[in-house]
Amino acid sequence: MTATLHRRTYDGLPLFSYGFRPFFLLGSIYAGLAILVWLPVFHGEITLTSTFAPRDWHVHEMLFGYLPAVITGFLFTAIPNWTGRLPIQGRPLMGLVAVWLAGRICVTFSAHTGWLVAMLVDASFLLLVAAAAAREILAGRNWRNLNVVILLLLLLAGNIAFHLEAHLHGAAEIGIRIGIAVVVLLISLIGGRIVPSFTRNWLVRENPGRLPVPFGRFDIVVVAVGALALASWVVGPTGDLTGAALALAGLLHLVRLARWAGDRTVRERLLLILHVGYAFIPFGFLLNAASAFAVVPTGAGIHAWMAGAAGIMTLAVMSRATLGHTGQPLTASRTTQAIYAAVIVAALSRVCAVVEPVYGEPLLHLAAFAWAAAFFGFAIAFGPLLVGHDRRAKSAQKAAAQA
Repeated sequence: MTATLHRRTYDGLPLFSYGFRPFFLLGSIYAGLAILVWLPVFHGEITLTSTFAPRDWHVHEMLFGYLPAVITGFLFTAIPNWTGRLPIQGRPLMGLVAVWLAGRICVTFSAHTGWLVAMLVDASFLLLVAAAAAREILAGRNWRNLNVVILLLLLLAGNIAFHLEAHLHGAAEIGIRIGIAVVVLLISLIGGRIVPSFTRNWLVRENPGRLPVPFGRFDIVVVAVGALALASWVVGPTGDLTGAALALAGLLHLVRLARWAGDRTVRERLLLILHVGYAFIPFGFLLNAASAFAVVPTGAGIHAWMAGAAGIMTLAVMSRATLGHTGQPLTASRTTQAIYAAVIVAALSRVCAVVEPVYGEPLLHLAAFAWAAAFFGFAIAFGPLLVGHDRRAKSAQKAAAQA
């Protein structure tokens, strides 16, 4: 109630009225742009002015560039709902956006700024986000969501480790796996709440019958087993023990997903895409297990997690949150469905490019252009909603004027 009142009285730029607006817009644009830059860099057609090796720049900007922006947009929109406190908006939000942009510039041009400056500026963003999230959660006595702050700090640690490894050893490895593991855990935790919750709400209203099993002890076991498997993978991505742990986690996540009645959401693509995105979590576990046993090439599972789970889930959450928080109907238009189709093609193509290296080149190009189409498509289709006033705010202003 207080958050709604605060939104009514905010008279600044609509773009900075809520955390999801600038970070969803800029994160989506950067996700597409970074991939289009990466293709000619990969082929040696252009040279970056970064101290990172080309592969490391690509991985870093996907893992610690675009993803933290989308995560921040989601958290700064969800936390007011969790705590009942006012959202972060206006100048503080502008400041965080400026720090994120500065991080992208400093990392990309770190040959000029220096690796240490790039690390400090880049890492400061996640530190500020974690501090702001912790303050709001503690002030709202929302203790159960403190685990999100812990994961943000682990993501920050992975980012710092990435910079240090790249500087001291010429390439990052542990930092990459830490960051990926944290992203998988965030999707497991947050996705494990929103996917069955949104599904249940829609099914009760539109398609009565079998409902998702609510969060319970089984989910806690699945997330815990997944965390242990990921910890083993971070330390050593190959070997029988790691492979067995990853395989067990993958099977448990498959069972978890099956309990959410996703097969009953085909009529509403806005819901179905959440189940499709989450399916790449067990898919990634199983592919990484196969890699640990030297059955499939290394990288297939990583791209299942990053291009698949992270890419699809971010677009699914961004589109749903944007529609919901700007007063639009919660349904997927044809344009939105095309965006979903493009990112699924991108994810599957990128995984197949690793599994089938004979066709790697055309599959890599297909994955890159489909990915860019999906994220630029989101920016074009949802950009006007993100930069404009939402319907509820207009209705509130009209009612206030008539009172």
